Amino acid sequence: MNDKKQNKSKYSLMIKSIILILLGITGFGSLLFISAGTFRYWNTWLFLAAFFIPDILLIIYLFFKDPELLRKRLNSDEKEKVQALVSLLYRLTGVLVMLLSGLNYRFGWSEVPIPAVIGAAVIMVLGFSLSGVVMRQNRFASRTIEIQNGQKVIDTGLYSVIRHPMYLSGLLLYCPMPLVLGSVYVFILTLIITPFLMAIRILNEEKVLKEQLAGYEEYMQKVPYRMIPFIW
Repeated sequence: MNDKKQNKSKYSLMIKSIILILLGITGFGSLLFISAGTFRYWNTWLFLAAFFIPDILLIIYLFFKDPELLRKRLNSDEKEKVQALVSLLYRLTGVLVMLLSGLNYRFGWSEVPIPAVIGAAVIMVLGFSLSGVVMRQNRFASRTIEIQNGQKVIDTGLYSVIRHPMYLSGLLLYCPMPLVLGSVYVFILTLIITPFLMAIRILNEEKVLKEQLAGYEEYMQKVPYRMIPFIW
């Protein structure tokens, strides 16, 4: 009976993962191609590959190795009001980045050299790879801010260098996106908005962790840097 429930749960998780991937590819592709006014916007194809191929591989890995962590990563229902607001702003920023990048291609506002486009795509993939490493080192790396049963402070691996390596991976993933999509102006805008939103999210998260997770305040003293060593 337990095996049947477990198989049903894994089947449900697989279906949810496939649906989210398909919705993401369709949604991102539609925003970019419609705003660009053409399917010949080759940067979109590169962007979709750089974003979704690593994502699919990571989902497959977690599905077989750690389905419970995958379930937590797919959950985006924030209970903290500040986190919910920041998550909404993240999504709106993502939509804005894609619309403006597509319009940039359509009207030729700016161009990014092909080597820089390829390099930015590589950085995106590295961001995804880093997130995979973080999840292997911290099974409590949920997408939402919550204290889980049995959660403890992780202070080894990347967490011995910075307190929030997952946010560093997000920075590497999201900031290069406009360059992959060929827009210098949107890249500048992203460099301003993304770190700002991440800083708000991190400061709020640390407030919650200090109040609710035993040992976190001592960990903050042990590891002084939040996201970028020797800077912040």
